[in-house]
Amino acid sequence: MVTQLNAAQTQRDWRPIVQAFELALGPRSVTRRKEELLVYECDGLTSYRQRPAVVVLPRTTEQVAAVVKICDRHNVPFVARGAGTGLSGGALPLADAVLIVTAPMNQILKVDLDNQRVTVQPGVINNWVTQAVSGAGFYYAPDPSSQSVCSVGGNVAENSGGVHCLKYGVTTNHVLGLKLVLPNGDIVEIGGTVPEQPGYDLTGLFVGSEGTLGIVTEITLRILKAPEVISVLLADFTSVEAAGAAVSAVISAGIIPAGMEMMDNFSLNAVEDVVKTDCYPRDADAILLIEIDGLPAEVAASRDRIEALCKANGARQVTVATEPEERLRLWKGRKAAFAAMGKLSPDYYVQDGVIPRTQLPYVLQEIAHLGEKHGYRVANVFHAGDGNLHPLILYNNQVPGELEQVEALGGDILKLCVQVGGSISGEHGIGADKRCYMSEMFSETDLETMQWVRASWNPKGLANPTKIFPTPRTCGEGAKSLTGQELGGKRGEPLEGVERF
Repeated sequence: MVTQLNAAQTQRDWRPIVQAFELALGPRSVTRRKEELLVYECDGLTSYRQRPAVVVLPRTTEQVAAVVKICDRHNVPFVARGAGTGLSGGALPLADAVLIVTAPMNQILKVDLDNQRVTVQPGVINNWVTQAVSGAGFYYAPDPSSQSVCSVGGNVAENSGGVHCLKYGVTTNHVLGLKLVLPNGDIVEIGGTVPEQPGYDLTGLFVGSEGTLGIVTEITLRILKAPEVISVLLADFTSVEAAGAAVSAVISAGIIPAGMEMMDNFSLNAVEDVVKTDCYPRDADAILLIEIDGLPAEVAASRDRIEALCKANGARQVTVATEPEERLRLWKGRKAAFAAMGKLSPDYYVQDGVIPRTQLPYVLQEIAHLGEKHGYRVANVFHAGDGNLHPLILYNNQVPGELEQVEALGGDILKLCVQVGGSISGEHGIGADKRCYMSEMFSETDLETMQWVRASWNPKGLANPTKIFPTPRTCGEGAKSLTGQELGGKRGEPLEGVERF
């Protein structure tokens, strides 16, 4: 099994290790000054922070391999980080760890339009891929809301989704091949340049492994031909439950939109205050954004059917946008929804559960009840078509104890998702934030089997330790007395530089 890293390692002499890094990368690619390390002390889950011991910024596969070999030789844990936009603490450093930042590896290496594929380094920003091929009539389908800043390497680590994952799938459905650095520093290639490869599906295993099996350094992506026609429908409802019922009705009718998103009244008003789309009716309890694409006749038929189904389930009105500028304005608000929460509350805590679509009306009611029970407002923004919820719990982090309370509320929401046959994560990953809820979804045997896989790739436990899997030291009652350092900055008292905000 994976070796447990202990507190004694924090007393190591870093001088020869740093010297080895500088020799491999050059001094300007190694950061040790405390004030510079502050930049890397958390990812998008800013409630927990921990400065790493050292940050390195490689630019090539060979440099990543050199760094990992040094870590392996000195038994030093390491954490990979891309753009730092993750929301589950997957890139949260450890005090005694090296943070390997792949953001400088930001080159598009090859564009092969004839075979509909693109090869990129992990630091390439998601929407750069579409920008590189859109002039030739192609695009890259996975589009997280953070696509203008998140990196493809991070998307691979978390198996990110986005608006169009309903029809076109999440990241794993668009990754053909990967070049990897294993936790011992070996360089391997898995997958390839064609969709079907013989042997074990190691690419499918690696995508979504959150940096616990190695570090990706090159990614071959599948790109798609842009559809002939695109329409976006906006339907507004007088209740969130009615909007949820409309989602189920559309999918039950055999229609698979390219995307189907929902925002409740809290969210759409915050968006209008910030983005000023002048599209969203402020008095609606919920709105649905439904995108359909394909051939002209197909889109026209689907558009009429969806409009009828929405109205049958209580939509007050349905508007249609076909021009690119109109469609962009509708989607601009949805893409800005998380950032717009600052209009409603000084802080928010976001979760990422998945439920069966048929359970949408019930679960949304229960989330409202849970919010009332705990005394917090919950704004709902989510990928309604595939049941991927993103409830945003609004709170004030300056009030002592509120973070712990909203964490408890978030945990209750995740448990609810599992109870109705869903999952504790759709695209944000488990990281440090949700590992304690893995046992709600998986048996001990399930989790042990996953650990066997992890141990076969990562026998020393150096690659992103403490993430994904629960242990008594991270999730038991005894964890409350442990230091933040032992928990990777997650729970316990904030000792040795671990801060909880």
